[in-house]
Amino acid sequence: MGKYFGTDGVRGVANEDLTLDMAVRIGQYLGWYYGQQRNHARILIGKDTRLSGDMFELGLAAGAVSTGAEVKLLGVCPTPAVSFLVNRSDFDCGIMVSASHNPYTDNGIKIFNHEGKKMEEELLLSIEAYMDGLTEIPVAHGEAVGTFQCWPEGLDLYIRWLESVVDEDLTGMKIAVDLANGSATSTAVRTLQDLGAEVLAIGDEPNGININLHCGSTHPEALQAFVRENGCDLGLAFDGDADRLIAVNSDGELVNGDYILYIVGRDMKEQGKLRGNMVVTTVMANLGLYKGLEASGIDYIQTPVGDKYVFEEMEKNGYLIGGEQSGHIIFYENMVTGDGLLTALKLLETLRRTGKTVQELSDGLFIYPQELVNVRVRDKNAVMEDEGLREVIARAEAALQGNGRILVRPSGTEPLVRVMAEAATDDICRDCVKTVTDYLEENGF
Repeated sequence: MGKYFGTDGVRGVANEDLTLDMAVRIGQYLGWYYGQQRNHARILIGKDTRLSGDMFELGLAAGAVSTGAEVKLLGVCPTPAVSFLVNRSDFDCGIMVSASHNPYTDNGIKIFNHEGKKMEEELLLSIEAYMDGLTEIPVAHGEAVGTFQCWPEGLDLYIRWLESVVDEDLTGMKIAVDLANGSATSTAVRTLQDLGAEVLAIGDEPNGININLHCGSTHPEALQAFVRENGCDLGLAFDGDADRLIAVNSDGELVNGDYILYIVGRDMKEQGKLRGNMVVTTVMANLGLYKGLEASGIDYIQTPVGDKYVFEEMEKNGYLIGGEQSGHIIFYENMVTGDGLLTALKLLETLRRTGKTVQELSDGLFIYPQELVNVRVRDKNAVMEDEGLREVIARAEAALQGNGRILVRPSGTEPLVRVMAEAATDDICRDCVKTVTDYLEENGF
């Protein structure tokens, strides 16, 4: 990670951590860099619904145009729409203005390369050097100055592609959606209705400051109640930029990413489509998922936390399904990034094709209770290297006799150690976590 670009782009409070000047300079560098490779760079920009999105969108566009780029503005759209269209419409790169599930006061800038994948680290470091004034680039003059235009047709291309991915007609299904007052408002209802479903929506009135506010995949309680009250077959909750999905079954119970990996992964295996017989997960996936996959004769791989690492493992070996408990699921045959609406369609396709409910398809999956505590420490690296801590964890896990686990890992951005336990009951989870946190306190960490 660089000074500004983390694993998921630049992100921070608008006009404090992330400023208009930063956006202009990012746009300038990308316009100049790709303009060296052909007459002018072609750049696609999308955004979510937060209030500062217009400012950063136009700042990026102005910067790119000032160095000769041709810019197309997709408007409000899911992050994966930018990835998809860059990959298929001859753009040099794509930029998404979004802070995902963060509150509206934050914003972010995520950059995709010409393949729709996250931008290479080397180029991001070069952009950072320009942002800090360590390098200079020329601006365009005369006829070399670039142009920008709105491109709503791009969103139509993306929606038509999504609809082509699903083999099943959704007529007769009653689906509730929580659009998080975010990016999914531009695509989800239309797509599901085009496929024949009856769609009831909440979180569908963005006003610039209500994105993710008590709604969406991070706050699915309203959708759970809505599904029960309206007798829906399924509920779908998206995050602010619509690259994640948390579902709700007809009983109003949550169906997170672990459930989706289990349900769709098993269906892919039954159809002979599970390449390598493999599902890719992160270390934070629930122990119950692993036991369920094993019982179904499916292999799995654990990666570090982050969709970046899931994708790297999938790309390296050609595996077709992987993701995170948060609902960030990647279907590598179709996309190179997570897509909440594509995930929803894959889940709906499985329900329709099998004629079964989520509850029936979840049979054999027991999600273990989980306790997660963040412990602030002076030196997280010293904690992770401590032999005494390893012995404490080993003894506690041995006492679980294979019916649980303990995971201790450092935060990637803060002086924290995350202590997570999974076991048969909440009480056992709490006892396991307390064993570790007591050790850290008693030994001065």
